[in-house]
Formats: sequence, structure tokens, C-alpha cells
Amino acid sequence: MASRFTPLAGSSRTGTAGLSPSVLPRATPDPDLPGFASLGNRAGPWVSGYLASGTRSVALVSTRLTLRDRFGNLGVRLGVRRNRHRVTAGLYAVGAPNPASPVLVTSNYKLTFDSLRKELAGIDAWILVLDTRGVNVWCAAGKGTFGTSELVAKVSGTRLGEVVEHRELILPKLGAPGVAAREVRLRTGFRVLWGPVLAADIRAYLSAGKRKTAGMSVVRFGLRDRLTLAPIELVHSWPVALAALALGLLLAAPWGAGWMDQALAATVLLEGALLLATLGFPALLFVLPFRAFAPKGAVLGAVWGCIASLALGLPWGLGTGLTLVSTAGTAWIGLNFTGSTTYTSPTGALLEVERSLWPCIATLALGLGISVLSRIIGF
Repeated sequence: MASRFTPLAGSSRTGTAGLSPSVLPRATPDPDLPGFASLGNRAGPWVSGYLASGTRSVALVSTRLTLRDRFGNLGVRLGVRRNRHRVTAGLYAVGAPNPASPVLVTSNYKLTFDSLRKELAGIDAWILVLDTRGVNVWCAAGKGTFGTSELVAKVSGTRLGEVVEHRELILPKLGAPGVAAREVRLRTGFRVLWGPVLAADIRAYLSAGKRKTAGMSVVRFGLRDRLTLAPIELVHSWPVALAALALGLLLAAPWGAGWMDQALAATVLLEGALLLATLGFPALLFVLPFRAFAPKGAVLGAVWGCIASLALGLPWGLGTGLTLVSTAGTAWIGLNFTGSTTYTSPTGALLEVERSLWPCIATLALGLGISVLSRIIGF
């Protein structure tokens, strides 16, 4: 007779869930994974209680994001504690799931985990979290951590077959590059269902009997999506900002009459190029010519350099040199956004970096050389 999951004392949810007696072939349980025991000090404030059966318990996940959650996610957008913003991989529950409830698979990057759980209010489901080293589903799929082996390991390690009576796993569509659905079925007996691209569509998807509309498989990649990584890119560019300030001051030497105006003009051009590369480039991504990112950034940097040089009244030699510096810097920083678009691949991004490295270095060196000569010779 199947045992029953019941809420432990102190749980904020009521209800029961059953255990199926079936066991996966050659399943290797891992009692340290969530889904077997209390998380103890590993439990975050998003754990609202536990469902228990004998010595086994599954953490109940809150669907409400607290102020602490939101501040933590904001901090990560700015690069604060980025590598530690993750949840413990394993099996979790939301609502009051039973053996027939769906199993939703996600990554252990907390931003991704939060994006899913906040859409599950009023839904009874199991959440299987894979260890993607704190990386989102899309990037982890490209790197292989949201992949077949990890999925098989978590299905077996949590003895998922004892918890649910069906054999279906719902994975986000963006995880497809990393998972071989046929191999997962052969090794675990579970069939992979590709869910919506966005967690916001999961409720409609489940309500429609696990059927997707055409829009649920489309990545729109609008302005908001493109600017998502801009804040952290800007924060991580502080060494470049300091270098631009130092270069602006050095190019004003010798510091005689009018050196402050000269330094200010050079600094405005260089710092403006940095802001344009980190904020303007993703915003104008689909407007800029060329398909590759480095030429897109080069065009943006060159146009800005020419306009700023003329507007600031820089000598033509110094203006030309700084425009080349702006071109190289914007092209290189633009390459950082290859991993945040929907039409690049890991191999394609690596190839573009390899092809763009030396042209960027050569353009930067030429720009610095012309800038220095313009100050020495006076042109």
C-alpha cells in the first residue's frame, strides 16, 4: 500500500500527497539531496515547510517573492554575490502535489528558480532542480550542465519514480540544446515534454493539457530582455572607466593653460563610448548593421567618436586617435553580449571572439599611437 506525504508541523500549507511504489531501474538514492530530508541551514526563506513520509521529506516552496528575494535578485543584476545566488539542487514541492502532479524541471540559478515558482501560485506540482552551477537554463544548456547526464542523475538520485505515478518531465524549451530526450527516456523511463520558453506561460500550458500555443515557443527578445544584462556589464566595466579617465588626463599633458578643457573633452569622449557600449549597444542591437557583434560595436564606436570629436572641438589628430580607441573598445565590449542573444551559439561566440581579438588590439594600439603623436607633434 502506498505511503502518504503529510505536512510536517510548522508547514504553512495543508494537504497530503501520495507516494507511488514504483522505483526507477538501478536508481541510486542520494539522501543529501532535497527530497529526502530537511534542508537544515541550506533552506532559504522561500522554504515554507515540508511534506513528510516516514523518514523522507520534501521541502515546500513558497510562490511569493519576499522583499529579501527581490533585493537579492536586484543585487545579482548588479554583480553582487553572483556566484552564490543559487539553490540546492534536488526535489521540491509547491502547493499540495500528489502522484499525478506534473514535474517541472529547472536550474538552480535562483533568478530562474524564482521566475518559475512565482508563476505557480495555486498550482500543485513537483519541481526538480538540476545542479547547473548557478547558471540559467539557456546558458547551462549550452555549457552542458543543464544536460542529459545531470537530468538522469537527479531523477535517479531523488528516486522520482517513487513520488509520481506518471513518467513525464516538463522542461523549459530553452533547455533543449543540452538534453537528449530519447536518451533520458531510455535511461530513466521518463518522457521529456518541452514546455514554454517563458515561465510566465506555464500556467496556461498546464491548463491547456500540456499543449503549447505558437507564441509559447517564440523568444521575442524585446528591449527589456536586451537590457537585462546591461547593468552588470556596466558595473564590471569600472576598470575600463578608470583607464579611460587616466588616458584622458594623460593626453592633456603637458598640463599647461587649458589642460583641464582638453582632459575633460577626451574623458567625455572615452567615458561616453563606454556608456554607449554597455547600454546603447544592446538597445540598438537590431538597428546596427552587420550580423557579427564586433562589427556592430565598431560601427557604434566609430560614429560616436566622430560626432563627439566634432562636438567637443578636439584637434583632428587627437579626435582621430580617440575615435579609433572608441571603435576598438565598443567592438570588444559588444562581444560580451553574444551570450545574451537568441541567435548565437557557444561555438559561434567563441569563433567571433577569436576572429575579433587581434583586429581590436591593432585598432586600439593604432588609436593610442595617433593620440600620443597628436599631442607630441601638435596636429
